[in-house]
Amino acid sequence: MKPRKQRMLAVGLAVVGLAIAVGLTLRAFEENMMFYVEIGDVISGNAPVDRTFRVGGLVVEGSVKREPGDLQVEFTLTDNANELVVVHNGILPDLFREGQGIIATGRLNADGEFDAESVLAKHDENYMPPEVADSLAGHAAAQEAVIKSEAAKP
Repeated sequence: MKPRKQRMLAVGLAVVGLAIAVGLTLRAFEENMMFYVEIGDVISGNAPVDRTFRVGGLVVEGSVKREPGDLQVEFTLTDNANELVVVHNGILPDLFREGQGIIATGRLNADGEFDAESVLAKHDENYMPPEVADSLAGHAAAQEAVIKSEAAKP
């Protein structure tokens, strides 16, 4: 084989190898990418159907239901405007409690409930996950605007 053909073959193999590496990297990113979806978007049907996503909010007071001796727990999450039922089959974090800010990772089931694979609780009383804080702040601002507009009416 002539040196020119060897160089062309080497360049061609390098390009093919690089293309394969880029393809595998992009596929790994796609499989591991996780979206955060607000509770209002989940309720309105704007949640991913065929992939895992995260949802966060506050656990509604009095909504935690668990059968004695069973790991399955059901509770309701709220963003102060909407509510979503979450079902988790496993051990909850020690910091999990009603009124607590959490983020759950999972999928929607056929009943419209969120099947959580994992539940993360905030680690101290001052911390709130940024996505949850933004969602709660947005809904609080909207509620304030409604109250002000109603108060301004004669």
